[in-house]
Amino acid sequence: MAAPADPAEQVPKAQAAPVLLAGFDAGQTHTTCRLAEANGTVLAEGQGPGVVHLAAPDGPDRFAAALRESLRDARRRLPEAWRALPMSAAAVGASGIEAGSPVQAEGLDLAARALELPPARLAVTGDERTALRGAFPAGPGIVVPGIVVISGTGTIAVGRDGRGRQHRCSGWGWLLDGEGSAMDIGRDGLALSLRMADGREPISPLLAALWQGLGLDPADPQAPQRIKAMVVDPAFGAAGFARLAPLVNRLAEEGDRQAIVILERHASALAAMAAAVAAALDLQAPPVCALGGALTHLEGLRRRFEGALATVLPHSPLVPPGGDACLGALQLAAECRLGRS
Repeated sequence: MAAPADPAEQVPKAQAAPVLLAGFDAGQTHTTCRLAEANGTVLAEGQGPGVVHLAAPDGPDRFAAALRESLRDARRRLPEAWRALPMSAAAVGASGIEAGSPVQAEGLDLAARALELPPARLAVTGDERTALRGAFPAGPGIVVPGIVVISGTGTIAVGRDGRGRQHRCSGWGWLLDGEGSAMDIGRDGLALSLRMADGREPISPLLAALWQGLGLDPADPQAPQRIKAMVVDPAFGAAGFARLAPLVNRLAEEGDRQAIVILERHASALAAMAAAVAAALDLQAPPVCALGGALTHLEGLRRRFEGALATVLPHSPLVPPGGDACLGALQLAAECRLGRS
C-alpha cells in the first residue's frame, strides 16, 4: 500500500487555479505569517519581528518590516511549486490597530505597499479581533457568539453576538489601562516592594524575589534608587514590568498574602471585562476563551480568573479556543478574496 501523501508536499492542481492566502498575527514581541490554500490547508509559516503602535516614531517602519520579513520567511518554507505564486489576498491582525480609526486606515495603506496587494484584497485590524475569529471559527455566513479575554504584556477583551456585532473592553495602553495584564501585575508588585522598603508595609519575601529578579541586592541601601532609575529607562518599558509577573504569581502560589491580593485584584478585573462585553452585546451565558501569555502560563492568575468569572458570569463556560489569531486572519483573508470583508 502506498504511503499517504505528505500535506507539506502538496502542489497546486493543474486543473484548478491555485489560490494563496496569507494571515498575519503581528504582536509586540514577534509577527507570524501563515500561508494557506483557499480551502484552509496550511502550507507554511514564518516569523518576523514585532510591531509597535503606528503613532510611535518608528511605528510605520517596524510594521512594514514585520510583514515583509515574516512573509519572506514563510515563502521560503513553501513547497517548491508554490513559491513563485502571488498572494490572492491577505489579512493582518496587529497590536494597536483600532477598528474604524485613522490608525487602521494608515495600517491598510502600509500593508498594501509592503505586501504589494490592492487594498480591496487586504484587511488590517486589531489582533484581538483576529484572535476572536480564530477562537470561535465558523463557516461562511455563520457567526458564533463568544468572548475572548486576552492577558499578556497588555490586556483586552472583545466579543461578538450571533449577528456579528462586536464590542471591545479595556486595552487602552499600558500607561492608562492595563488592569489584568502581566505589566500591571509586575508593576504593582514592584511598587509594593518599595512601600515595604520604606516602612509603609511589612516586609515579605516579595521584596527580595522581585529585586533579585531585577539583578539587585536586597541588602543594598541604594537598591530603591536604582529601581527608580531603571524603570524610567526607555528600554525597560511595559515588558520590563511584565517580566516580574511570574515572580508575583509564584509568591502567591507559595502563600504570600500580599502577592495573593495582587493576583485576586487583577483576576477580578479580567472577569469584569468579560462581564462588560457580555452586557454591551446582551449575551446570555456566552462562552469565554482565556488567551495570552499571562492567562496561559500564570496558573495562579488563571485559577483566580476562573473563580471571578464564575461569580460575574455564572453560566458562561470557559472554553479552549478553536484556533488562533492566524486562523482568524486567514478567514478574514478568504472573505477579502471573495469581496465580503
